[in-house]
Amino acid sequence: MSKTEKPLSTLWGCELNESNKEESFKTDDTNHQHQLALRTMCLGHTAKDEFNIVELITGEGNNSAKAVPIATLHAKSMPTVNLSGLDLHPPVTFRLKHGSGPVYVGAEHVALEEYSDEELDEEMEEEEEEDIEESPVKKVSKNGAGKRKKPEKGEDEEASDGENPPKKGKGRGRKAQAAKV
Repeated sequence: MSKTEKPLSTLWGCELNESNKEESFKTDDTNHQHQLALRTMCLGHTAKDEFNIVELITGEGNNSAKAVPIATLHAKSMPTVNLSGLDLHPPVTFRLKHGSGPVYVGAEHVALEEYSDEELDEEMEEEEEEDIEESPVKKVSKNGAGKRKKPEKGEDEEASDGENPPKKGKGRGRKAQAAKV
């Protein structure tokens, strides 16, 4: 029996400011694999005209962990930064190295939950049954509304008379117009 992973996603965020210079993301759950997918960092509307530097510290708070600056924000020149594509494994800590903020960190917490193939198949069957029950029945008209009718041979002959102007289209009526000129 093979196992498959199903992602569970929740929104995660924090505020860094003068009174709260550090914020950590960590989990004690060992049954799931966790990931923090960063999305944005932005300054709050009360931010001063100064540089705000945010560092990222990965791993536990031991001496081997290194701090890496990941964003430098300024109210007038760069109030927000897009960090999509930066996926981290906990524990991670965000630190406001310089500035007074407020800096808002927005991320997505993804936990991968393991399922056996049997459980996953049962769940998919239940979802398909719900979709079938909820889907409305559409009526189909017999005349094929929206489709163009092809002109019958009698109609084409009438259009080529001198009384009716030629139909627009690919080459229709061009010879007749050239003959009149």
